[in-house]
Formats: sequence, C-alpha cells, structure tokens
Amino acid sequence: MLDLKVLLELEAYLNEHVIMELEVCKSSEIMEESLEENSLRFELNDFIHKNRKPTLQEKLFQIIDQRGALDTEIYKKAGLDRKHFSKIRSKSDYRPKKNTILALALALELSEEATEELLETAGYSLSNSDTNDLIFKFCINKKIYDRFEVNEYLVHFNLTPIGSSI
Repeated sequence: MLDLKVLLELEAYLNEHVIMELEVCKSSEIMEESLEENSLRFELNDFIHKNRKPTLQEKLFQIIDQRGALDTEIYKKAGLDRKHFSKIRSKSDYRPKKNTILALALALELSEEATEELLETAGYSLSNSDTNDLIFKFCINKKIYDRFEVNEYLVHFNLTPIGSSI
C-alpha cells in the first residue's frame, strides 16, 4: 500500500519537474526560433551587401566625374535648374522622375546600355511598349543627344517634352 505522504511528495516533485521540463522545452524552442531568425537576418544582410549596387546619386556623379564635366554644364544641358540638380546631389534617397534621368542621360551622351544602368539605379527601365521610351532609345542609338531635337520628336507624337518642365 502506498504511503499518502510520499505519493503527495511524488506528485509535487513530478509537477515541479514536468513544468520545468516544459519550460526548458519552450525556452529551447524560443532559442531555436531566435537562432533561425538571426541566421535569416545574417543571410539577408549578407545578400544585401553582396548585391547592392550604387545609388542613382553615386552612379550619376561617378559618370559626371569620369567625363570630366562640370555640374553646371550637365544640368543646363539637361534643362534642369540648379535647385533641382542640387536636390539630386545632396539627397541620396531622392528619386527624380524618369524623364529627369533621361534628360541627364542625353546631357551626358550615354549609350543605351549606360542609360539603362542609370535608370536602373532609380528603379526605372526603358520599355519597348512605351512610345516615349522608344523615342529615347531611337535618339540615343542615332546619337541624337540634343534635348531640343529630342523634344521635337516627343511633341510630334503628342508626348511631354523634357527639360525645364520636368
């Protein structure tokens, strides 16, 4: 026959240890989740670090420097005002409109590939489904970099010209 006192002590002991065991299991599950989360964060940071490309600002001013051009020369040729160009230069997170970048690409006399790279830094691309983009591609491939001439083609197709109204 079981001693009631010992049985009560045994139940208390088991309850204490089973709860502790559950707590240990829960804390180890939490630790595993935390380790997985930290591992994912590390992988994400590593992925970003390995795949990050220059920003629009970095790429644009790198091209300007490589060309040995003056900022004033470029923004005037692109039809931008000093204030707008200054915003592009000073705010790394500023994302100008696509036509602004295209005007800068014309001013810098970039190839289609270099124009695509510059556009990509701001999350844009040239599309073969867009008349505006096709006109720019055509002009760039024909080395027509004069903004006024490109605007004439844009206006001819009832599109918005680029320049001071960007």
